[in-house]
Amino acid sequence: MDRPTAEWDGALLGLYESQRPGLVRLAVLLVDDRAAAEDVVQDAFLALQRRWHAVDPSAAAGYLRTSVVNGARSVLRRRGVARRHLRVAEPDEGPAADLALLLDEEHREVVEALRTLPRRQREVLVLRYWSELSEAEIATTLGIARGTVKSSASRGLSALEQRLGGRP
Repeated sequence: MDRPTAEWDGALLGLYESQRPGLVRLAVLLVDDRAAAEDVVQDAFLALQRRWHAVDPSAAAGYLRTSVVNGARSVLRRRGVARRHLRVAEPDEGPAADLALLLDEEHREVVEALRTLPRRQREVLVLRYWSELSEAEIATTLGIARGTVKSSASRGLSALEQRLGGRP
C-alpha cells in the first residue's frame, strides 16, 4: 500500500510542474487576484500531498481542480464576509494588474463580462472554455448534475452575448 517516498515525491513533483500553471490561470479567473490564486493552488497541492497515500494518481488532476474551485469559493466567501462585517470603504477595484499579462484586449473584455455572471455560470464557463473540461468532468468538479452544467453554460453564454453586444 505504501509507495516508496522517492517514487511518490517524483510523481507529485511532476504533477506540480505540469498542472500548476493551468490551475493558477483557473484560480485567477475565479478570484480575480493573482496572489490569492497562487495561495489557492498552493493549498490544493498541500492538501493533495497530505492525502497522497489515499488518492489514485490517475485522479490527482481532478482532485486538484476540485480543490482549486472549492478554495476559490472560500476566498470569495471570506471576501464577502469581510466586506459585510468590516464595512470599510474599498477603492474601486479594476482588473488585476497581472491580468494584462495573461490576456490580450479582446479577451480582457470577455473576462470583464464574465465577472458579472453569477458564480455557478462563471465557474462552468471557465472550466468548459478555459480549462477545456467535458460536461461530465465539470459536473464532477463542481459536484452538480450534468444537466445543471448544460443549463448554466447556456444561460452564461446568453448573458455574455448580451453583455458583449452580440459578438461571438
